[in-house]
Amino acid sequence: MEHDHGDMMLETSENRHKKKTEEPGLHTGDGNRNSRKKFTFSIWYFVIAFILIIIFNNLFFSSNLNEAVSIDYSQFKEYVAEGRIVQVAFDGDQYIGYGITKKDAITKLQEIAATHQIPSTIDTSSITAYQTYRIDDPSFIQLLDEKGVEYYATEPAQPSVLSYLVSMLLPVLIFFIFYAWLSKRMAGGAQGVMSFSQNKSKLVAENDTGVRFADVAGEDEAKAELVEVVDFLKNPGRYTDMGARIPKGVLLVGPPGTGKTLLAKAVAGEAGVPFFRMSGADFVEMFVGVGAARVRDLFKQAKEKSPCIIFIDEIDAIGRKRSDASIGGNDEREQTLNQLLVEMDGFDSRTGVIILGATNRAEVLDPALLRPGRFDRQVLVDKPDLNGREAILRIHTKKMKIAADVDLKKIAQGSAGLAGADLANITNEAALQAVRLGHDAVTQQDFEEAIEKSIAGLERKSRVLDEKERIRVAYHETGHALTAYLTEGSSPVTKISIIPRGYGALGYTLQYPTEDRFLLSEAELLGSVDVMLGGRAAEETVFSDISTGASNDISRASDTVRQMITEYGMSEKFRNMTLPKTNSGIEGVSGGREYSEATQQYIDNETERIIDERYTHVLNNLRKNREALEKITQALLEKEVLEGDEFEALAKQFTVK
Repeated sequence: MEHDHGDMMLETSENRHKKKTEEPGLHTGDGNRNSRKKFTFSIWYFVIAFILIIIFNNLFFSSNLNEAVSIDYSQFKEYVAEGRIVQVAFDGDQYIGYGITKKDAITKLQEIAATHQIPSTIDTSSITAYQTYRIDDPSFIQLLDEKGVEYYATEPAQPSVLSYLVSMLLPVLIFFIFYAWLSKRMAGGAQGVMSFSQNKSKLVAENDTGVRFADVAGEDEAKAELVEVVDFLKNPGRYTDMGARIPKGVLLVGPPGTGKTLLAKAVAGEAGVPFFRMSGADFVEMFVGVGAARVRDLFKQAKEKSPCIIFIDEIDAIGRKRSDASIGGNDEREQTLNQLLVEMDGFDSRTGVIILGATNRAEVLDPALLRPGRFDRQVLVDKPDLNGREAILRIHTKKMKIAADVDLKKIAQGSAGLAGADLANITNEAALQAVRLGHDAVTQQDFEEAIEKSIAGLERKSRVLDEKERIRVAYHETGHALTAYLTEGSSPVTKISIIPRGYGALGYTLQYPTEDRFLLSEAELLGSVDVMLGGRAAEETVFSDISTGASNDISRASDTVRQMITEYGMSEKFRNMTLPKTNSGIEGVSGGREYSEATQQYIDNETERIIDERYTHVLNNLRKNREALEKITQALLEKEVLEGDEFEALAKQFTVK
């Protein structure tokens, strides 16, 4: 089983826990609050009404037919012979026999029963008529004539008007109830079955977004661009008088969690105009043509509410390049995109409607959507820098009880590469940690634990390692940390731990950069490869053997070296060339390479050579500093966690550079 011991050294910029925060203040409809209580249909109303109809029908429309006792034909014929039945009605497929009167019939029946010693099995006190099914028996008519029984034919009993109405209307009513239920389920309770063409946008009334630019931090450049958009909506005359054309659309581009939706809501909140919010996926339906109809309906409503803002989140769901469609094409998506292009192109900028789009995959959008006249501006909403992260933390901790020892700048340094949503999650996790431990306020330790939980996963003290494995993991993590200390330009080590976290990490080494970096030199990239290989080199130094624990390390090291050769032009043969791969145009299917097999062989050989050189270099360094490796590992085994200052003190004392 493979375990990733050293996964957390340099990859802290990617947060594996992405969470979307729900934004308050969204209302469906036109934003007006209706205080009148709406009637809600219940199936119990239908059940009660049905029971009342049955009771009413039985009370006022009961027929004498209900009083007739059903008997066998032979018994019916015997009753005729005995004189119990003096009148027979041929009613459809039944014979109905009647006595003289109820009183006389009871007396006569009792006499016959006594004379012939026939046991009375029927309660004669309630008998007035008998009924049986007709049988083709010619002797039955002769019997009636012999006994002088009056017989006649009648038309079948007609149901009452109420019974007729119930029989006709009940199926229709049941179908209507099922139709309404199905309509509510298919449309999520908001729209009917036949209202597919209506858009599913959520309209937020003026000033109801609850977000202003003051609530957004870390995106100063993006805010500056959008402040002008707000001014367009508030004072359009200033620009039209100058002959300027108000932008029709603004596209917010950036990684997930950077605050694109928050910025769009802030624009609506500052401008004080209605805000239509809709996801790109809401346009697409299983019926062809529905998406285009919803686009038309959305723009029609926007014109009626102008000035307003239309915000389409995840616009890449409908705006993907038409050439990048899957095999066979996607007619529904293309029709929706074509309709969106037509609506934006024919949209009059003087109406005061501005379209905001958001995506984290701008490279897949159709060029026709990005041209001037549709999305006139593209605003980058990137991950915040150090000062931006500190400002975001101040906003999220504004209402929190924070201890005096909390250093937000240090927390911002330790969260390099994280987006605004990640920082919001970290502050919330720190508050939960403080409550869990019974603290009076959120401490620095709570924040640091929250960062580790966000990056490395939940601490799993319940996973007890075998002593041999525990020792190997300790040497492995010490190898990472010691190699980082010996590598010039490497980020300082802030913590070493052999406490398992997350799914597969049996230990981890954290390195926090002191400043934000946007470029890496060739030497720095090779130094990062050295640190990744330090864990396995330490195992070989001590045990003369290697384990599966470095699988993730060597995978990342190989990828880094391969990128240096193919993308960064850092190889001896292709020093200033890139070796790209073609795009297949199909999602999930990789394209072919744009170079020969011989070049591929060179890439493999060069990758092998560089990895082998760096591993030999790291191995020699650790062997030269074997004493430091042993001392730091022993301290780590005793404490399980070494803070950065403890590690640095030991490294300074025992290492030989």
